[in-house]
Amino acid sequence: MLQLCKVTKCLFISNARSACSDELIQQEAVTLCINVSKQQPFPSADVKKLQVPVYDDPNEDLYMHFDRCADAIHKEANRGGRSVVYCKNGRSRSATVCIAYLMKHRKLTLTEALQKVKTARHVIDPNPGFMTQLQKYEQELKKRRGEAD
Repeated sequence: MLQLCKVTKCLFISNARSACSDELIQQEAVTLCINVSKQQPFPSADVKKLQVPVYDDPNEDLYMHFDRCADAIHKEANRGGRSVVYCKNGRSRSATVCIAYLMKHRKLTLTEALQKVKTARHVIDPNPGFMTQLQKYEQELKKRRGEAD
């Protein structure tokens, strides 16, 4: 079944097949598609597109894209838009980016953000390397906010 899973009112997570359904994109009024893969297509719908060219591999550096993606989702939400983040299966890469957004702009802890995304899409499972990068990001965000450990 094709579906976009709602994480927040302005953020969806899904697999590539669902995200490339122009019908779903229009139905959910999506204005930004973040494609976290090297090989998956974009929908043909007239939406903003952001590509994050990484494989679902624990050694891939997804960390370097966290701020850019989180800020793009945030900016889109602020102007009344909605974003969908997707990768091939909607399990590891896209979930990691959604979690980074929730940590940065919703100020959730890694545990809370993981739970929120898992509630929206039960199959998510960021790979061990991405989990380590999210832990590092959590520490980095605390530092930026001047919070002590």
